[in-house]
Amino acid sequence: MTLSGFLAIAVLTLMGAVSPGPAVLMSARTGLTEGMRSGAMLALGIGVGACFWAAAALFGLNLVFQAAPILLTALKVGGGLFLLYLAWGLWRGADQPVRPGHLAPGGTGGPGSAFRRGVITQLTNPKPVVLMSTIFLGTVPEGTPAWIHAAILAVILFNETVWNVIVVRIFSFERSKSAYLGFKSLLDRLFAFGLAALATKIAVN
Repeated sequence: MTLSGFLAIAVLTLMGAVSPGPAVLMSARTGLTEGMRSGAMLALGIGVGACFWAAAALFGLNLVFQAAPILLTALKVGGGLFLLYLAWGLWRGADQPVRPGHLAPGGTGGPGSAFRRGVITQLTNPKPVVLMSTIFLGTVPEGTPAWIHAAILAVILFNETVWNVIVVRIFSFERSKSAYLGFKSLLDRLFAFGLAALATKIAVN
């Protein structure tokens, strides 16, 4: 594998991490409602989920989806339904007042819960395995050593985690939280609508 191929993977996967999606949306809201500590754990969970799809792409899961498209359809529909469930929960609770400690770090379940939510949020979207398979097809030749595979996964973990930590940090500032408290009902409904729209896109595309 060439150095230019490795750098191309780093850049393309970073672009994928930056592009708006369920992970970025969940990072923003976790930064607002749970703070930096739980948000960082959510970001790490998102990174781990991305590594799962990257490893699956490296080992040919996309070929399984090509041979049995119903499996990919089932994953997309299942993931979309889970995100719709999260969106419904946000919409339903939009008018509820903020509970004491709700905006404190770990106030809604703690770092462990945030990490699990990050992993699940990333795994509900199987489209990355298709995208990564396309990227790897032209850059990762057969017979690539295991240590290079490990380096690729490390870069993807870094890209996804660091970007979502940045998103969490932006939304965890006190000014951001104050704005959220002032417009909680509207903002929660906007988060819910955005999550539902992304869920629908995942399920039908």
